[in-house]
Amino acid sequence: MIETGIKGRQETIVTEENSAKAVGSGTLLVFATPAMIALIEETAWKSVASSLGEGEGTVGTKLDVAHISATPVGMKVWCETELTEVDRRRLVFTVAVYDEKGKIGEGTHERFIISNEKFMEKANAKKA
Repeated sequence: MIETGIKGRQETIVTEENSAKAVGSGTLLVFATPAMIALIEETAWKSVASSLGEGEGTVGTKLDVAHISATPVGMKVWCETELTEVDRRRLVFTVAVYDEKGKIGEGTHERFIISNEKFMEKANAKKA
């Protein structure tokens, strides 16, 4: 069983490819909010992946995050997560994102533990 306290950390460099201009969330060459969200999700799922059962994964279901400071192309950014709540299959993470000058984002992220096979069967059934 997964227990609270699991921590994760992932980092990336801000590039033109993950800028607001490139992903369509704005016109400037700064770290895009969607890119920050993707980094948060990646950090959270990777932090608990080794604690899951065979054939299990997690899917993101809720985000409550503030992007509080811009980061220009060329700077390093990283995300730190901590699993702070476990309610059966529901996992809640406290998240913080930083660049080399300080905190740029913070909030919470919710994920659910799923059976990968059953989840994909249900998703693919939409095509039938």
